[in-house]
Amino acid sequence: MKQRLQVKYLNTVIPKLKEEFKYKNINQIPSIKKIVVNRGLGQSYQSSKSFEYFLDELAVITGQKGVITYSKKAIASFKLRKKSPVGVSVTLRGQKMYAFLDRLINLALPRVRDFQGLNSKSFDGSGNFSLGLNEQLMFPEIDYDRIDGVCGMDISIVIKSSNSNESLFLLNELGIPFSSNRM
Repeated sequence: MKQRLQVKYLNTVIPKLKEEFKYKNINQIPSIKKIVVNRGLGQSYQSSKSFEYFLDELAVITGQKGVITYSKKAIASFKLRKKSPVGVSVTLRGQKMYAFLDRLINLALPRVRDFQGLNSKSFDGSGNFSLGLNEQLMFPEIDYDRIDGVCGMDISIVIKSSNSNESLFLLNELGIPFSSNRM
C-alpha cells in the first residue's frame, strides 16, 4: 500500500513539475531519494545506557532501527578518542521515508511553539534540504514522562534534482511549510 504523500507526489506533484520546468524526459523530474535523521549524543556519549535510549527513541520516531556512528579521528580538546561513539543515525527510503515525511509535515512541525515556517535557504548546492529540530517532544510518539532530557536532531532530505529551485518547488508542492518572509 502506498503512503498518502507518495500518492500525492505521483498524481499531483509530477504533473505540476512537468508543467513548470518543461521536462523532456521523465528521469529529469526531481524526486526524494532518502531522508537521514541524525542525532549527536553530546556529553552523554560516555554512557552506554544513553545509546540504547537514543536508539529506541529514534526507532519510535522514524519506524526503523538506527545505527551508532563513531568518530573517525581523535580530538583531544573534545576529549574524544578515535572510534568512540558520537551519535545515532537512521536512513529512511521508500514507504518509511514517505510515512516519516508525512508525520513531520502534518503532525510534528505544527506542534512547534511559535513556528513561523522553515527557512527556504537551507538548501545545499545540489538541491538537498536540511533542517534542525531543537527537541523530540514535537513528535506525538514520544512519551513526555519517559524522556531523559530534551535533545534535538538533524534531518536531511536528499533530493535528486539539478538545482535548489526545483527542490524548493517539489517540497512546496508536497506541503512543507516554508516561511514566506525568508524566500
